[in-house]
Amino acid sequence: MKKLYLWCLSALLISFVSCKKDGFLGQTQTSNLSKTTVFADSANTVAFLSNIYSNAGFSFNPGRFGNGGLDASSDEAEVYRTTGSTALSFETGTVNAAVVTDDAYKTCYNNIRAVNQFLKNLPGAPIKAFSKNEYRAEALFLRAWYYSILLKHYGGVPLIGDTIYTYTDHIPAKRSTYADCVNYITSQCDSAANVLPMTQSGLNYGRASKGACLALKSRVLLYAASPLFNGTTLTAGDQAQYVGYPTSDPARWKLAEDAAAAIISSGAYSLNVDNSTPGNGFQQLFTLRYNTEYIFPLMRGSNVDFESLWDPPSRTGQNGAFTLHGLVDAFPMANGLALTDPNSGYDPQNPYANRDPRLNFTVIHDQTQLQNRLQSGFSPVNIFVGNYNGINTGTDAVGVGTRTGYYTNKMMDPNAVANDFTHVSNRCWPLIRYAEILLNYAEAANEFEGPTAQVYAAIESIRQRAGLSPYQLPVGLTQDQMRAEIQNERRIELAFEEQRFWDVRRWKIADQTDNIMTMGMEVDRNGNSVTYKTFPVRQRNFRKAMYLWPIPQSEVAKSPELVQNPGY
Repeated sequence: MKKLYLWCLSALLISFVSCKKDGFLGQTQTSNLSKTTVFADSANTVAFLSNIYSNAGFSFNPGRFGNGGLDASSDEAEVYRTTGSTALSFETGTVNAAVVTDDAYKTCYNNIRAVNQFLKNLPGAPIKAFSKNEYRAEALFLRAWYYSILLKHYGGVPLIGDTIYTYTDHIPAKRSTYADCVNYITSQCDSAANVLPMTQSGLNYGRASKGACLALKSRVLLYAASPLFNGTTLTAGDQAQYVGYPTSDPARWKLAEDAAAAIISSGAYSLNVDNSTPGNGFQQLFTLRYNTEYIFPLMRGSNVDFESLWDPPSRTGQNGAFTLHGLVDAFPMANGLALTDPNSGYDPQNPYANRDPRLNFTVIHDQTQLQNRLQSGFSPVNIFVGNYNGINTGTDAVGVGTRTGYYTNKMMDPNAVANDFTHVSNRCWPLIRYAEILLNYAEAANEFEGPTAQVYAAIESIRQRAGLSPYQLPVGLTQDQMRAEIQNERRIELAFEEQRFWDVRRWKIADQTDNIMTMGMEVDRNGNSVTYKTFPVRQRNFRKAMYLWPIPQSEVAKSPELVQNPGY
């Protein structure tokens, strides 16, 4: 544990983020600055804080495990390599404390310690008092952010407060209760929100805001109210307090509802809407660096982050997970009806026709049209992932380029190409966006009050922006029926945004969603005849222990105080 808190001290004192015209977070620069030099200079002090932001998206990153991210660890996608990774361990049900990545534990505690260093030294830095107050508030938010990542991975973890442990200190490793961690995170958010502006703009865009504090609080309280944690059954006795609330309390849904309502009622954020074509506002959103929907974005320089992962091989991509057919089937028809509804109009031999527009903006399937770079510019081209006369042809074909018959299209910029320094995107990453808050509100309110008019309005606003026609839900839904609608809406609206992996766990349905034979899609062409048929990809396995991550064995071995999660 001592190593855990001390590892990054020197690294964080010499790594700084330069201020650039497109926002506060640019490329990382390294120097030989000492602690004294850093906090004696205003620019270096601010750069120290900025560097803590740079790791905020590590858990969101779809390339996190080098073989897919949390998308491949869930029923969204399949790993692109058949050899090991944390994602593959989750797919096969073999994840354990010895093989699981320790990035969440290390990255979060390293950055929490950096926050504490910043807070200790900020008072003596040559910065105006008003700015110091805001920087301190930003640091409190960041500390809450990293604790929230620890909480959803492991449950209750050691809370170290403002303490900066030295090499000779005894570092307490006893886990704090789940309740104490929730209270600590939300109190940090409240303290920061009292100081920060509701939104940030200009060069401060991407820094923590009051809106970000309220949004993180909304997320944490929603998780706390959910079945996995609200009266946990993962274990009994004293250990139960570490992995959730031992006793259920429906009022926790009310806390989550109120937290989301506070953001909605502020009027500071809104869905990105563009009615030029159905669903265009959804697709366009992820290419816009500045928009009204992003509440906490991770700022990035010009990049091809997602293209390098998800583009087909013909576009020099194929380093990320492949979409599974189960996710494709979750998207309704353009009329809002599920594929299984006899009135939906779904044709299994023309499966991508007249679907929810978000499908094409989330998944690359056979004959998806992408922009192809030419010497003279761009020209649209259809991606071919099928077979011709029973033969896999082309680098993108099923069984050649993709293991599922699909690639991922979420958050990609149509004008960006992987491994191309000219055609890049100015996007940032949506760590929290307003659509999630609407969904948080709808879920919490439905669980506490039932399907009220406000619940309908929140969900229907997302469906309307998606381009569904009609976008309205059926009237008179029961609470159970509305719950099913909300859960599916989260699945498709927030696909590949680090939501599905955690959602199925907090809902306690992962033993259903992840104990399945996953499926892909094969398209066979013979002259003018086209046949679509699904095929098995992998038998997934899920164990009860996998509702939480194992604490890395290397950390548990350092102290008998650090109790491992149940089942590991």
